[in-house]
Amino acid sequence: MRIALSQLNLHIGNFEGNLAKMLSAVEAAKAQNADLICFPELAVCGYPPRDFLEFDDFIKRCQASIEALCEVSHDLAIVVGAPTRNPVLAGKDLYNSAYFLYQGSIQAVQHKALLPTYDIFDEYRYFEPATEFKTVSFKGKKIAISICEDIWNLGNENPLYTICPLDEMMPEKPDFILNISASPFNYAHANTRIHTVKANVNQYKIPMFYTNMVGGQTDVIFDGGSLVVSPDGMVFDEMPYFEECLKVYELDEVMKGGRQQEQPKDKIRLIHDALVLGIRDYFQKLGFSKAILGLSGGIDSAVTAVLATEALGHDNVRVLLMPSQFSSDHSVKDAKDLAENLGIHYDIVAIKPMYDAFEVALHQQFEGLAFNVTEENIQARVRGTLLMAMSNKFGNILLNTTNKSEMSVGYGTLYGDMCGGLAVLGDVYKTEIYELVKYINSYPIGKQQMVGVIPQNSIVKPPSAELRPGQKDTDSLPPYEVLDPLLYQYIECRKGPSELIEMGFEEALVKRVLRMVNINEFKREQAAPVIRVSSKAFGMGRRLPIVGKYLS
Repeated sequence: MRIALSQLNLHIGNFEGNLAKMLSAVEAAKAQNADLICFPELAVCGYPPRDFLEFDDFIKRCQASIEALCEVSHDLAIVVGAPTRNPVLAGKDLYNSAYFLYQGSIQAVQHKALLPTYDIFDEYRYFEPATEFKTVSFKGKKIAISICEDIWNLGNENPLYTICPLDEMMPEKPDFILNISASPFNYAHANTRIHTVKANVNQYKIPMFYTNMVGGQTDVIFDGGSLVVSPDGMVFDEMPYFEECLKVYELDEVMKGGRQQEQPKDKIRLIHDALVLGIRDYFQKLGFSKAILGLSGGIDSAVTAVLATEALGHDNVRVLLMPSQFSSDHSVKDAKDLAENLGIHYDIVAIKPMYDAFEVALHQQFEGLAFNVTEENIQARVRGTLLMAMSNKFGNILLNTTNKSEMSVGYGTLYGDMCGGLAVLGDVYKTEIYELVKYINSYPIGKQQMVGVIPQNSIVKPPSAELRPGQKDTDSLPPYEVLDPLLYQYIECRKGPSELIEMGFEEALVKRVLRMVNINEFKREQAAPVIRVSSKAFGMGRRLPIVGKYLS
């Protein structure tokens, strides 16, 4: 038996586009004499569809796609994910299902049992869990079909669930497992995914063919990396990350095993590739083509500009340099040099006249009061207004350049530097930004295909918002090499204050930083969507009350 895995970049609600990709993959699989092709979870509609699932027309169009796939299944079996109506009045209206299509009809449907509700997932909001589990017979083999989370409760060890779907199928003695997934990316998840698939194979002593989605869905990235694990517990093959791919495997060869074939998993390269894909898909799937951002000469805006240029092309990226009376000459030069290295269009608009107009307008109200964060925020909001004006006038979508360290502690101005349609670096700590720069500067990019595209001065100068004379980030924040590990333990690892102090962080620092994080939740609620690259990003996967008292 020849089994094809097709990892596709699918688009939520784009039924025609998704179907066209699957039909093309079906033809490619037939050309390679495949007997069966396997598509990802909820492939017909894209994942996560969220409240689109509450639209009756949406479900009808999902079913129409299944019917269209049936028509091309006469000499090739198709396993594909789609929502299914629940015929029972009690319970949720839908199931999350895997269809087995062959000889022009629906041969079997297996529903998903384990419905995650943690982090970005909210499946129990929409779906009824499966209670029946049966293998599918095909060409003399029995197949155990499972959906994503259904392999994540091996041996009933996951306290979130009370059933292990594959355990329920094993009495029928399946020959191999198919798992269709929409498994979102974070920089550590590929290793966890492989560990889970291998653990299932080692438990049941049969191979698993695991197909995953690829592509960006606003803030959530799917990395592909579909897997074939042979009965010896070795990764027979791992498909590429962040790109569409179809591969056909001979079942007998997989059964023999003896092969180890994995993709490299360098953290910074994965983050880089995920961000580029996230930008590209955000624009393409929304029908946008051109981006704009403020380029300050600092490292965050420099990295954002590089990533946007990689994702969209230098003709589609425009930057605005907005020096104030506090901007250093070197900052303007660094920004110009980067724009010229990348071959992107840049404009320079000095903000001092606009800032002065605000000072005049507010002179009576502010008379006798010292310069403080108010005047700093006016500068940031003038810049935000200019960027939004350019966005409106020329149709360039504004990219936000705020990093995760700043976003965590509220070191940003609402309606100023926090403006934007997409926060590119909002899940990347400042110390990780520097690692990204090393990676970016190690390969050729830009109009001249030069190495070292980001100017050295942007890298070595102390980080500064340049909103007052001689300002440095460390005037307001701990050094990033101290701040970031504390933020990581609090945000990603959910360590409370006493645990952090026990780990060696100074008590005063813990109290100060955690207070800054918690009192700035209101800013993050209003921020642009953040491309998710870690295990705990701001947005859908981290839901905290704005007015909570805990730790503040």
